[in-house]
Amino acid sequence: MATVTGIEVRDTQHCETTALGVLLRHQGIDLSEPMIFGLGSGLSFIYWDGKNLDFPFLGGRVKPFELTRNLAAALGLELVVKETSSPRRAWQDIAAPIDSGHPVGLQLDSYHLDYFGSKVHFGGHVVAMYGYDDERAFLVDTAGQGGAVSTSLAGLAAARAARGPMTARHRSFTLTAPAKPPAPRERIVPAITACAAAFLAPPIANLGHRGIEKAGRLVPTWLQRTDHPGRDLPQAALLMEQAGTGGALFRRIYRDFLAECTQLLDSPHLRTGHRLYGEAAALWTEAAALIAAAGESGDAQSLARAGAVLTELSRVEREAMSALSRLG
Repeated sequence: MATVTGIEVRDTQHCETTALGVLLRHQGIDLSEPMIFGLGSGLSFIYWDGKNLDFPFLGGRVKPFELTRNLAAALGLELVVKETSSPRRAWQDIAAPIDSGHPVGLQLDSYHLDYFGSKVHFGGHVVAMYGYDDERAFLVDTAGQGGAVSTSLAGLAAARAARGPMTARHRSFTLTAPAKPPAPRERIVPAITACAAAFLAPPIANLGHRGIEKAGRLVPTWLQRTDHPGRDLPQAALLMEQAGTGGALFRRIYRDFLAECTQLLDSPHLRTGHRLYGEAAALWTEAAALIAAAGESGDAQSLARAGAVLTELSRVEREAMSALSRLG
């Protein structure tokens, strides 16, 4: 049995930033959730569909764990990542830091966690673990999942061993801050411009502003894409608005990051980006409501309007990122 003391649980919304906040505070670095997300260049967009998918997926952030790597690089943190195919070794990888008084981050499949509200497989879920006894592991998850929670050791082992999309091989990680980490203010501009560059010049048409434009063309066809519109369209809307995104497919979190940045840096480009991401957040919420309504009513007009909103979003976000790219 071991428990790391001094763990603070906050009202956070996204899994990876929640876990990172716990690990950072333990190292004496106290940042807001939007600042963690923004310094990790977390914002993105993907429209994903394929023969192996029951229904298209709209994603609003970079792929799992990329945010963690970006943040560690931005703040000069030592990121130690452990992966293994051995369950015994995997347990040692998390017990050792906890026994020595350090919380550890875990990437796992949320389906197997006792406390998790929705029983769907998601192999990119991230939690912070700060203790264990003979039967249970003690974790910090998002406010929506309960904050300070626990799961059986058997459930934790199954979640870490799961294979499938976005899973990792028993991945665990720790962060260690240098004696004099760079001030977050110094890393804002590189983080924003890196995020903008990726968004404005995506390698394929499913990503960034091109992906949003593609979604604008394809979302109006979604009633023909499913045999269960009353289930699949409201579920897609729910994933956009809730499901750990902070609302509006992560756009509210990024808007709040930019708002915090405007208090630290005086830049017209930054103020323009903040204003436009405020508009984008409202439009994403509108699009989600129209998609949900189309599923509930079978009304194709609602999907057509959602497509028009997404087309407008492609323009708004391209304009916002173009302004932000000029920060450098």
